[in-house]
Parts: sequence; structure tokens; C-alpha cells
Amino acid sequence: MEFKNLLFTVEDGVATITFNRPKALNAMNSETMGELLEAVNLCKKDDSIKAIILTGSGDKAFVAGADISEMKDLRPKEALAFMELGHETLRALETLPKPSIAAINGFALGGGTEISMACDMRFASETARFGQPEILIGLIPGWGGTQRLSRLVGLGRAKELVMGGGQMDAKRAYEIGLVNQIFPADQLLDATKKFAKRLAGMPGFAIKMAKHAMNFGYDLSLDNANRLEMECCAQCFSTDDQKEGMGAFLEKRKPNFQGK
Repeated sequence: MEFKNLLFTVEDGVATITFNRPKALNAMNSETMGELLEAVNLCKKDDSIKAIILTGSGDKAFVAGADISEMKDLRPKEALAFMELGHETLRALETLPKPSIAAINGFALGGGTEISMACDMRFASETARFGQPEILIGLIPGWGGTQRLSRLVGLGRAKELVMGGGQMDAKRAYEIGLVNQIFPADQLLDATKKFAKRLAGMPGFAIKMAKHAMNFGYDLSLDNANRLEMECCAQCFSTDDQKEGMGAFLEKRKPNFQGK
């Protein structure tokens, strides 16, 4: 499928969505956000796609933020519509029943950090930079930055970044739990694809249930979250992959999962 502002490819069950506005450092305007929502929904519907990678074109930016030239003269009603589109898109990505990885190859500021946080995992190049600098232009994060960031790194660190408007490098992002792994810039995409292919080879329904239990159990009481886990685990016993996985374990062979 072709887009104006994205590149979309599928290989070995892994879809790669590449933000492709390099002259604007891949900044997100409403058109690009709408295309991202369309791409995410396509990944959800296509059973041949088992895992998703998001990355940026060029070597300077993942997504440098929202497109300020588009936002500058918005009225509150128009700004709200822009924020709602972002939230709809990132929630669709976050709750996608397939694993997603952000391969962050440069600046991931403002909306870039917010997009990466809607992915299940974040792999970064050594040159990546993160931050929520909206306060420096008289705003606050509007695509989940005030909420997802605190859930990932803690309220105190999130307040420091959001209120202070500062940036951090990949090493610091890893230290506080925002980033899962760091790679040299020239190895980032290959390493991310390798891990995504591993995920694509896992039993798909079990991946879906694991993601559902963690996403929707996180804010529940422990008793209710554990109940959700039990129900999700029990559902896995309805699949051929569960029978294959346990059979292979007992027979001391490699499982052949079919996604059923």
C-alpha cells in the first residue's frame, strides 16, 4: 500500500512503517497522523502481518515532533481535533493485537517520544534523543505524553521532562526505563528486524493475550489484574499453537506454530 508521507513494506511477516518527511525531520502533521492510523488498521486486518516496526527515514530523526507550522494558528476547537486524531491513532497502535517496536534512529521529541511510547518496545540508536519540549513553546504534550511517560519512567522523572522541557540521550533513556535496548546507528534497523521476526514466529494468539493482559491489567487492582491474567491464559488452551507448543516441549523438538 502506498502513502504520501509513509513508506510501508512487509517482509517475513513484519510490517515496517517508515515516517518519510525527511526535509521536515519527519514532523507529524494531521495528514501523516491520518496515514499512520490507516497503516495501523491495515496491520490489524492483515493476518499475514505478525509484528510491526516504526522508524524514520534518514539518519537524523525518528519523528522530531508535531508540525509546528501547521499548529501555530489553530483555534482551540481545531487543536482539540488534532489532539483527538493523535490519541485515536496512538491508542489503535497501543492496543493493536500484534507486537510493535519503535526503531528510534535520531530525534524523538514531543510527538516523536509520544509515538514511540505507544509501541510495545523501544530500540534506539546511540544517537537518538528524547524529550517532551512542548512547554518551551507554551504548550503541554497532547498525544499522551503527560500520561504514558509517567507510567513508563515514574511521575517524578516525567514531571522533570515535561515541566523542564529538556532532552536526554539514548543512554539516559535506557537508564530510566524509557528504552529497551541501544544499538550503533548502523545496526539499529537490522537488530530491530531480527527481534521483530522472532516475535512474528511466536504463537500469535498467546502474544495477543499477553499484550492484552498487560495493557488492560496495569491500572487494575492486583486481584482484578490477576483474574484478567487467568482468563487470558485459559483462552490460550483453545488454540492449536498451545497443543503444538506443549507437545513439542514433551517430545523435545522445536515447535511449528501456525498462528491458530
